[in-house]
Amino acid sequence: MRELNGVNGEVNGADLRAENFTPEIDAVLGGPPRVAYFPDSFHEVNGVAHTSRHFEAFARRRNFPFLCVRAGDRSQAFQEDGNLQTLELPRGFLSFALEKDLRFDPAFPRHIPQMWEVLERFRPDIIHITGPSEVGMVGACLAYQLKVPLAASWHTNVHEYAARRSNWFLRMLPSGQSAATGQKIEDIALATVGWFYSWAQVLFAPNPQLCSMLEHSTHRPCHLMPRGVDAELFTPASRSRRSTDREIILGYVGRLSVEKNVSLLVRVQNELNALGHTNFRFKIVGHGAEEAWLRAQLPRAEFTGVLKGEALAAAYADMDVFVFPSHTDTFGNVVLEALASGVPAIVTPDGGPCTIVRNGSTGHIVNDEEFARAIAAIVTGEEKHKQMRKAAREYAITASWDSVFEGVYERYESVL
Repeated sequence: MRELNGVNGEVNGADLRAENFTPEIDAVLGGPPRVAYFPDSFHEVNGVAHTSRHFEAFARRRNFPFLCVRAGDRSQAFQEDGNLQTLELPRGFLSFALEKDLRFDPAFPRHIPQMWEVLERFRPDIIHITGPSEVGMVGACLAYQLKVPLAASWHTNVHEYAARRSNWFLRMLPSGQSAATGQKIEDIALATVGWFYSWAQVLFAPNPQLCSMLEHSTHRPCHLMPRGVDAELFTPASRSRRSTDREIILGYVGRLSVEKNVSLLVRVQNELNALGHTNFRFKIVGHGAEEAWLRAQLPRAEFTGVLKGEALAAAYADMDVFVFPSHTDTFGNVVLEALASGVPAIVTPDGGPCTIVRNGSTGHIVNDEEFARAIAAIVTGEEKHKQMRKAAREYAITASWDSVFEGVYERYESVL
């Protein structure tokens, strides 16, 4: 690994020997550290991309020296805007789809010479990756080669995704073997990802449970890196429905995929009907492999596709209850955006969303079989619903992106 795809630390003529690379430790001189950030995704619609765009915007506002190296559509495009630099590199024809809008390129290391040239000019004090993507793996290898401290943030429960996406195989096994095999797949995936994260000197995770898990599996310090929300964009003021509209809108925003447990939305519909509640419909924002099935099972639902900006803010604000059945989300940006919009949320007790919702105040934390009754309890109590909407907004406006990234920079300083 010390010699990246060649001898004597050379790749296509680029000299990658660490002795030719001397970082300028600005932190020692009292300035902010020079951060080279290698995100798994940036332009896509997911939590990593959402956080990454806000991280770059934070660095731009503060005029911090910040280099973002990412995959994108532009061909080896380098841009510089004051202290902010970006290097966007294309994925090639060997890339394959992981999600509807996210791909993985096994040949991405071909870009190492261009990355090296930009890194040599930028001279980072620390390299920060967001996971075991092709971009993250290259970033980790470059940090190792350059002897620059590596930070890694956990954004996706890859081990749980691996187990859930193996359901097609697990269903073919005898019932006695299926659960054990699924757990084995999850354990192997977690061990592999834990080994990868152990390369870093400092780790970040969005909730305390994941921090504890990472510290146990990597023996590295892990610090909280929660998410923020744009409370000026996501606000109850974006609500456009008339006060006389009594129909209950149950909202969902996110990928329509098996690991998000979206099949529970159908169960919620059926159980609400069985309880005698029929004056409701779903507003579903997002796309994914389960969309066709959901359309067939939820005849009254509105499927908007992916929304952004003011259109997304308006969709949130028009909801009455946010229904988020995922057991695998590490944080749940969409839950925080719903709360900022004055929409109480129903979430599971697993993962990050349960750390955002204040049970009984800004929503409810319940098991799958309790979702329908929790929703019914909110929408049938008009005064309680109003109190929850107010409490949701008041909580969300205390969570700013600036405070999140200020905390990250403090941890950088401790490593340097």
